[in-house]
Amino acid sequence: MTQLFNRIRKEQPLAVNKVIPIEGDITRPDLGISLSDQNVITRMVSIVFHSAATVRFDEVLKVSVKTNMVGTKQLVQLCHRIIKLEALVHVSTAYCNCDRPEVDEVIYSPPYDPEHIIQCMEWMDDDLVNTVTPKLIGNRPNTYTFTKALAESMLMKECGNLPVAIVRPSIILSCALEPEIGWLDNVNGPTVIIAATAKGFFRTILCHEDKKADLIPVDMVTNLTICVAWRTAITKSDSITVYNCSSGVQNPITWKQFVDCCFRNIRKHPLEDMVWYPGGTIRSNSLVNSVCSTCMHFLPAHIIDILSRVFGKKPFMVNIQTKLSKASTFLKYFSTRQWHFNDDNTRELSSILSEDDKRIFLFDVREIHWPTYIESYILGVRQFIFKEHPSSLPLARKQLLKLLWISWLAKFLAVVLLSHILIRRSKLFSGMLFSMWDLVLRASNMLSHV
Repeated sequence: MTQLFNRIRKEQPLAVNKVIPIEGDITRPDLGISLSDQNVITRMVSIVFHSAATVRFDEVLKVSVKTNMVGTKQLVQLCHRIIKLEALVHVSTAYCNCDRPEVDEVIYSPPYDPEHIIQCMEWMDDDLVNTVTPKLIGNRPNTYTFTKALAESMLMKECGNLPVAIVRPSIILSCALEPEIGWLDNVNGPTVIIAATAKGFFRTILCHEDKKADLIPVDMVTNLTICVAWRTAITKSDSITVYNCSSGVQNPITWKQFVDCCFRNIRKHPLEDMVWYPGGTIRSNSLVNSVCSTCMHFLPAHIIDILSRVFGKKPFMVNIQTKLSKASTFLKYFSTRQWHFNDDNTRELSSILSEDDKRIFLFDVREIHWPTYIESYILGVRQFIFKEHPSSLPLARKQLLKLLWISWLAKFLAVVLLSHILIRRSKLFSGMLFSMWDLVLRASNMLSHV
């Protein structure tokens, strides 16, 4: 069982016995759930949380439709059979309507009928799907945001009188408080870039530093989702209520503030076995960033791979940089734009909770102290992504100091070498000018005697 459950195993060791896992696959007919398990669900379950999805930005459209749309449709069909259903909470994304600069807590009309898209994916071959994908997704950056938008519309059409609500989180990062400060288990979103920067082999990214980085801790998303289920169950509304879960309106932080704070804490809590001294720069010009990426990422990567081959080791750095470049391209859409996610429903829900419930199910983003949270986020990357124990920090800090001296020495040698080249070329250029001037004078003298 994942490290996420260490706390509950320690504090309530018998609690995990209440969890009954079942086999399933959201891409298969009937969600891959056996008839016996379906019977248990329809008789015993009263609250359904639907967060299963493919979140890959480069997912092919056919797979994304099957997972995010067909899977959602099948789940709703199962919910219609649940005898005691009190709430179905669908977890979407705040960016499903990223073609709009301002996003309200409503379900917007989709560009296409969801059923037509599903039918098209059934008869189209893969090549045809890949050909029409750019036309279908339109102004959206990827198949993920496109299919999540269609899934919301389909949910509204299919739910009938079911008690349904939608939670739309923005960019999800590590836990702020529970069950363990800093916990995370993936490198989605900006985390992959931050992790690579901490290792020392990623140093430039395209980003508009004054834009808001709409970040949200994963435990706040979870707390809101639980409270939304409660509210949906007690109100018994026939309409779908949407809750935008974001920080940009009530507690904004810019990309520059986020990145600068990350860099400070990366150096305060360094990783072991860094490739180079960690650091980097945000660049707003695409051309400049491309040139810097070539010089700072791919050129050193090729040199490292050449050395790896020389010493009989498998080359790896070019492959890593290619993947990081792809990830930064996906992130570029979100780091160079800004949205306003209205969160009136979320704030109204918070206002009706008791003080104890507000504390237990904390989702008030005004409570986030960004410097403290980002430090815990960096420590979480270190501990849960790279699996490095806090006891290794003293040694890692010594390694960081060595890399700093090596970095300074490398820069000094580069300046000396460049100066030497320029001086030599300057002397050569001066000699050429002198020779040309001498020829001009001689030619003038010859012409004067003609």
